[in-house]
Amino acid sequence: MKIEAAPLFEKLILWRRHLHEHPELSFEETETAKFVVDELLKIENVLVERNIGGNGVVATLTTGEGPTIALRADMDALPIQEQNHHSFVSKKAGIMHACGHDAHTAMLLGAVHVLAEQFREGELTGTVKFIFQPAEESTDIHGLSGAPYMIQAGVIQDVDAIIALHVCPWHPVGTVQMNNGFSMANVDVFEATIRGTGGHGGYPHLARDPLWMLSLVLQSFYGTVGRRMSPLDIVAASIGKIVAGSVSNVIPSEVNIEGTLRSYSPETREKLAAEVKNIFRLVETLGGSFEFELKKGEPALNNHIEINTTIEESIRELYPNMQIHWGPFGMGGEDFGYMTEQIPGAMIFLGCSLEDGLHRDLHTPIFDIDEKCLPLGTEIFMAAVNKFLNHESLHQPLKKHSIEKGA
Repeated sequence: MKIEAAPLFEKLILWRRHLHEHPELSFEETETAKFVVDELLKIENVLVERNIGGNGVVATLTTGEGPTIALRADMDALPIQEQNHHSFVSKKAGIMHACGHDAHTAMLLGAVHVLAEQFREGELTGTVKFIFQPAEESTDIHGLSGAPYMIQAGVIQDVDAIIALHVCPWHPVGTVQMNNGFSMANVDVFEATIRGTGGHGGYPHLARDPLWMLSLVLQSFYGTVGRRMSPLDIVAASIGKIVAGSVSNVIPSEVNIEGTLRSYSPETREKLAAEVKNIFRLVETLGGSFEFELKKGEPALNNHIEINTTIEESIRELYPNMQIHWGPFGMGGEDFGYMTEQIPGAMIFLGCSLEDGLHRDLHTPIFDIDEKCLPLGTEIFMAAVNKFLNHESLHQPLKKHSIEKGA
């Protein structure tokens, strides 16, 4: 059977546009999940499980024996007011699919349709799990996003390999970006409090001013990446929130600071956090005190080289003229990293930019895609599954250390 999603093009567009018009935030994807389930139930011989790890949906095709591969798409939207003017703009004020999860979900639905036909024709042996994951964009009160909850639910316990894709607005349709090893950042958030004594704004010499202490901390903080971390380490450190004081003539007694730390390797992650905490010790030499709390978020996305090789070979066979760019995806976070921490897996970035001259970046109010990328993503999913299930050497257990080192 020829692997082709073109006949599904109209459905892919309809699915994506419906989801785009009806976005839901992390942990609130009830109608999105219902839509996915309703579409899956139209396909023969697909086992559908719902409410997995929250609003997650898992569809399974299987012959009852052979290897198992999983495909994953995320479903949630962002708290952004859309500023596009197409006919299917978000109908929910302040909520928008600004990261392409509507497209990811549509492409995965397409993959279920075509792979189900291959299973019916007896062309594949093994199991394919289709994971529709909620809450990639945010965490709950426990500091967890959707991927850890689905892992806890046992979704990938019996899976040999897992693949995901993400739309990419800095590449045109017909291009993919790939990378072996660490490809997106560890994401940590810190909260710190600097305490002094405060006092009257007209008598600063009688106070231990935490804002003055903060000024020295800020200089050291922004110098840390350039002078305390190795130039070979991939890191980013930013402060996004500072809260202090209430009126103009009162020196506050404390300052609250929040920021984010991004890194690629586990070793660099620990080193960066230690360096930043150490910076706050400066205030003790100035007569102040501090508290520092680090909240670890998703681990760095770690693409397994053998899974990437499978995807690359699938792409080159399917689209000989498709451009493949190699390089890390940036300092953004992706909770798919929780899954590649557990089992061999890889994510690719799929070119989707519109030829309108606008920079429609991820997480912006004007983000949009060229929908011609939709059948390409579906076909890449399908081709990779075919190659994996028909390639016996890929079914052998892969070494854990190779996942950790990205070897």
